[in-house]
Amino acid sequence: MNLKTLFSRRTVMVSAIALGAFGLATPAMAQAFPSKPLRIVVPFAAGGAGDLTARIVGAELTQSLGQPVTIENRPGAGGVVAASTVARAESDGHTLFLMSNGTAVTASLYKSLPYDTVKDFTPVSTLGTFDLVVLVPADSPHKTLGDLLAFAKAHPNQLNIGSINIGSTQNLAAELLKSSADIQAQIVPFNGTPNLVGALRGKQVDAAVEILGPALTQIQAGAFRALAVTGQKRSTVLPEVPTAVEQGVKGFVASSWNALAVPSKTPRDVVARLNKDINAALAKPDVRKKLADLNIDPEGSTPETAAELLAADIKRWGAVIERANIPKQ
Repeated sequence: MNLKTLFSRRTVMVSAIALGAFGLATPAMAQAFPSKPLRIVVPFAAGGAGDLTARIVGAELTQSLGQPVTIENRPGAGGVVAASTVARAESDGHTLFLMSNGTAVTASLYKSLPYDTVKDFTPVSTLGTFDLVVLVPADSPHKTLGDLLAFAKAHPNQLNIGSINIGSTQNLAAELLKSSADIQAQIVPFNGTPNLVGALRGKQVDAAVEILGPALTQIQAGAFRALAVTGQKRSTVLPEVPTAVEQGVKGFVASSWNALAVPSKTPRDVVARLNKDINAALAKPDVRKKLADLNIDPEGSTPETAAELLAADIKRWGAVIERANIPKQ
């Protein structure tokens, strides 16, 4: 056998071995997504707006992806428990995290976190937004937001504005109202929405900032008057109530939002598939109605837009926390 023939045979053998090895690796590397059930880790207890949003969208993803999508509720510690679970999960697109503006708040409110809010997650798409509202008792002398702010300016630190827990979106929105309107007022935190509602009904506070959904029944029953919604546009369920910006309070925009995210090393094609299916789900009339019934405005996005929203809210709420001198946890 001459050297040329020997070299040719060895080349064929090496090529065959290489192709064989590649063939063994290829199915694992290029395995079709999804290849197993998915889970959405939710940082809230079952039954709330965030949980119900995840369940509504998750049911649609079960149909479009052909794999079961389960909801795993992990409330507590400002969403840190849930976020940590997803940050440690395999980056294959089968574990998702229900992000919210609370995720952005936590990034600035805690001294340290077991993950990097920006670097360890890839936002896939927003799911929806929901407004906050500035409330007063129905018989309050303050008929408009302008009346409320005029009183605050004429009587520094005599206006009491209720919210839920320190560091919550509602609490920080109340602080944002103070700074945006340049007023001196007392922010009074309560342990949860029921206690806040009771305090406002009992006139222990002059006004309150709360998510619209839980307050809507009280507004519709005539117990509370809505002075302003805090979104970029008027609410579809309270179209007669102007936004704070419409009433001259520049910079007071504080809508809450939900989004889905995956671990940061998730392949781009998997992120693209999830984004496509999430946006398709949010475009369905029955899904939009279900979310609208929860006072959530369905709104999908690109991954890039969702990431920009997260980054912007981290910066904005971080500044509010600093101005309000809220101690880091």
